Amino acid sequence: MGRGKIEIKRIENNTNRQVTFCKRRNGLLKKAYELSVLCDAEVALIVFSSRGRVYEFANNNIKSTIERYKKATADTSTTCPTPEINAQFYQQESAKLHQQIQMLQNTNRNLMGEGLGTLNMKELKQLENRLERGITRIRSKKHEMILAETETLQKREMELEQENAFLRAKIAEDERLQQLSMVPGQEYNAIQAYLARNVLQFNIMEAAGPPTPYHPLPEKKSLHLG
Repeated sequence: MGRGKIEIKRIENNTNRQVTFCKRRNGLLKKAYELSVLCDAEVALIVFSSRGRVYEFANNNIKSTIERYKKATADTSTTCPTPEINAQFYQQESAKLHQQIQMLQNTNRNLMGEGLGTLNMKELKQLENRLERGITRIRSKKHEMILAETETLQKREMELEQENAFLRAKIAEDERLQQLSMVPGQEYNAIQAYLARNVLQFNIMEAAGPPTPYHPLPEKKSLHLG
């Protein structure tokens, strides 16, 4: 778990303030030593405690470092004021950036096939190699995209084939069930037609009345004349 942040203000407790001073003073001296060794810098550090005790560190003679500091600040103050130095620095940076922008614009125009008349053989060869490398990367990227798209289409094709097979099976099952459901209906229709015919015939017979009973005709007697 990380340490909590300490509010940067004067520590009121004398004991805590003295302990913090000792710890941070030692850390500051250690950092100054590391800076001088790692970066080969001339470092001079002077610390006065609240009780007036002095603590110092220098990888060189501290007096010579102080004299060098005084000379450097004096030369700076006599040569140019700080605002002028800043203005010169920003002007130089602006000129560098403008030059870089101009070079990039020229390179872009050359890549588009413009402004080639000012280039020599070596520069043209470099431009050609750059274009070839760019075309190679473009083709590689295009090939990767085509492979990815082909793989996606193949997966989609398999999914559509599975869906098509499922739908065909579903249609076949529905047709089979429909055929099975039509058989009882046909039988029912045949029975209804048969009954209809019989009922019609019965109604006709009933309308005609009961059949006439059969009475044989009397035999004719022959007359014999005496």
